[in-house]
Amino acid sequence: MAYDPGALDKTLAAAAGDDNRLIAELRAAFYESAQRHVASLHNAVNDQQWQVAAWRLKGLAASFGVTDLMSLAEEASEGTPFSRTLLRRLDKAMASFARENQDGE
Repeated sequence: MAYDPGALDKTLAAAAGDDNRLIAELRAAFYESAQRHVASLHNAVNDQQWQVAAWRLKGLAASFGVTDLMSLAEEASEGTPFSRTLLRRLDKAMASFARENQDGE
């Protein structure tokens, strides 16, 4: 699943208007927070930690309208904890977001 920048861009534009500096700051804050939650999934040592990290990632993605990432986080919360396949898909989505973020700067 590749990252779709459209929803995030619309959400940020609605929040910040034409203030490109604020949009960049909000985008960076979203990315950093998402990265922390994905790292928490990677570092989870029990089912509860995995579940909490998945819910937090899902909530963050939902707040910013990033439905692709939200779907992956929901899959994590409802699926088998510690899924290496799902972690790779999350890492791929975050790498795609990072590339898009660099291209947009």
